[in-house]
Order: sequence, then structure tokens, then C-alpha cells
Amino acid sequence: MTPIRIAIVGMGKIARDQHLPAIAGNGDLIVTATVSPHHPGEPGIPHYKTLEALLADGPLIDAVALCTPPQVRYDLAATALAAGLHVFLEKPPGATLAEVTALERIAATSGVTLFASWHSRFAPGVEPAKSWLAGRELKSVSIVWREDVRVWHPGQAWIWEAGGLGVFDPGINALSIVTHILPHLIFLKSATLSLPANRAAPIAADLAFRDIAGTEITMDLDWRQTGPQNWDITVGTDCGICKLSSGGAVLTLPTGIQQLEEREYPALYERFATLVHEHRSEVDTAPLRLVADAFLSGTREIVEAFDD
Repeated sequence: MTPIRIAIVGMGKIARDQHLPAIAGNGDLIVTATVSPHHPGEPGIPHYKTLEALLADGPLIDAVALCTPPQVRYDLAATALAAGLHVFLEKPPGATLAEVTALERIAATSGVTLFASWHSRFAPGVEPAKSWLAGRELKSVSIVWREDVRVWHPGQAWIWEAGGLGVFDPGINALSIVTHILPHLIFLKSATLSLPANRAAPIAADLAFRDIAGTEITMDLDWRQTGPQNWDITVGTDCGICKLSSGGAVLTLPTGIQQLEEREYPALYERFATLVHEHRSEVDTAPLRLVADAFLSGTREIVEAFDD
């Protein structure tokens, strides 16, 4: 089968660290071009400053992977879809829910694939956790997602701007897992967002959710963590504790600990290739809806200024 010719749009850290290696290891895809107004590109791969320049003068492509900040992603995605290209969206799939809905409609009209990717759902412990939790009675859920923003997002000014999500940029990863593994729908009850005095997006957040069966769910997000980093989801059930640690890489069940091979982005691109071959789209906005609800109804508190 002829490989899907894909262009990477946005050549920041995530594209270089995750997307390029994942595609290189997948025989169903080949990077045919890159696009960035700031990065010079990769040796041996045609590079363009804009998507319009690629479409006008570049090699033929079948798909694009959009690795740009979410604030500028809609126009790029709409242009690609209208040109008949399949589109892979980094998380979050857009800056707003409405624009993602619009992209779904454009993709359906154009007859191409739109994939809203959630890489944390492909962490190795996630599917086994989902299977173990199926049919069990939930007692409680605790999410603790604490990391040092200076380590993981150094110098990324866009993430502190309106639409950049702040601490919800990693926090939405936890929500992508929880909305996938829990057996019932969840909704927001309350939220407190802590915004630095010099930033437009939160550096920390405390949230309370509940599922439709009445289970209480707490979430602790903080970008000021130093020392050990925490990416943990703990689910209490009638049969014991199910815990996902290290962002889903480690699964602890009453029967013991499972530490499996990490391959989130390779698995994402396998899924994308399957969707393209099957002429289907996959756009789940549940994690983004919960974040949007936190911004809509959460209480804001101003905390000390933050500079990285």
C-alpha cells in the first residue's frame, strides 16, 4: 500500500520530539514536507514558511499534522480540509468547541479524515485500566497532575495567553484518560483557577467533578511543582484500587503493578492511518468540554506573578 504523504505544520518541540520519530517508524506514512515560519526544517525534507506556500509550490501531500498552538489552528485545518487533505490535530483539537464542530462539518463535506488526537489515551496502562474498571462500582476518583512548567514548557509564551490553556495544557491529558476509562459520563461541579498577576491563563486549579452515578471526582493541577513530578489517577472501587501513574505508563491493580512499553505517538499515528484507510473521522471533544466548563463557571483568584 502506498504510504500516506504527510506534512508537519508547526515545528516546535512536540513535533521534533514525538511526531517525526513516530512517523519515521510507521510504514503507512511518510513525511513529505514541513511548514514553519520560525524553524528551518529538517535535512532532506522540503520546508515551507506557510501552508499556502506548500500547497501552491510544494510536493503532493495527502495529509497534514497540525502541531501549532491551538489559537492559530482553525484556519490551517480549514484550509487543509478544503484542499481535500486529511488532518491530524494535536491536542487540544482547537481553541474553542465551536471551531472544532465547524472543522467536523468541513471534513464531512470534503470527504476526508479529521482526527482529534489525545496522546495520553494511548499510554500503555489506559486500556487495561478501562477494561478492569468496566462493570465495577466506583467509590472515588482522585486526579493529581503536578509538574514544573519551567522543565516541560520553557519559553512557550503562547501557553500563557488566552486560548493557551495554561496548566490545563497538561491537565487536559488527565481528563482525556478519565473520560475514556470511567464507565459513566462526568461533569463539573466547581473549580478554582489560580492566575498569576502577569498571565492570562492559570498556573494551578482545583476542580470537583461528579459522574452521573454520583461518584465524586477531585482534580489537583499545579505547574509550580518542584522535585518529583506527579501524573496520577487513583480510582477507588468495590474491588480495590486502580491507579494509573506516570501519565498512564504504570498501572497498579490489586493483583500487582504493570509497567508496559511507552508508545503513545506511534499508536496515535497507527490510529490515524487506520482512519484514513477506512475513510472515517474521530473527533471526541469531551476533555475540551470539561476544560471549557472550568473556564466558564470556575472562580478565578489572582496569585503572585510568574516568570520563567
